[in-house]
Amino acid sequence: MSDERQLFDESLGGDKGQDAAHDSSGHRARLRKRLLEGGDDALADHEVIEFLLMGAVPRRDTKPLARALIARFGSLAGVLNADAATLRAHPGMGDATAAALKVVAVAMRRLVRQEVREKPVIGSWQALIDYLMVDMADLTHERVRVLYLNTRNMLILDEKVADGDIDEAAIHPRKVIHKAMDIGATALILVHNHPTH
Repeated sequence: MSDERQLFDESLGGDKGQDAAHDSSGHRARLRKRLLEGGDDALADHEVIEFLLMGAVPRRDTKPLARALIARFGSLAGVLNADAATLRAHPGMGDATAAALKVVAVAMRRLVRQEVREKPVIGSWQALIDYLMVDMADLTHERVRVLYLNTRNMLILDEKVADGDIDEAAIHPRKVIHKAMDIGATALILVHNHPTH
């Protein structure tokens, strides 16, 4: 038995009898049906996490772990944006379950990044805001990023220039300007967040 499966079994106090009872309940099938037929709001946040965990942990009730993750990280976005090492260290989690959650964050970032890269940034503010929110909404520290644009206001580079603490992050304007000149950027957008606690 893998360490991850053993941790999961221990955290839930499960055994094979529970596996059989859970499988016969049809809970997973009902969740799947609601997801496929009900649209974006068909599942509660903990059920989205539960569904993602089901692929990594077959034949086990993942609802308690999903609820524990939401309670710890505060929201669906908080769970999906959590650091991989922190996820792996959570009771009942391991490499497979952490990866099942992290791949969603990777997919979200690529989706919104593609939308931003395909349109002029100045002409698609909502896409830009969505893109930045996916990465920065749940940070607990300040982050400064520079978005470098070409002559058509298309994104050519998104660079994280500083991570700080709760209320400050330092940047060096000279380095930002030199980078813009090095890559041929004609405009830039400086972005930083205000972490909420």
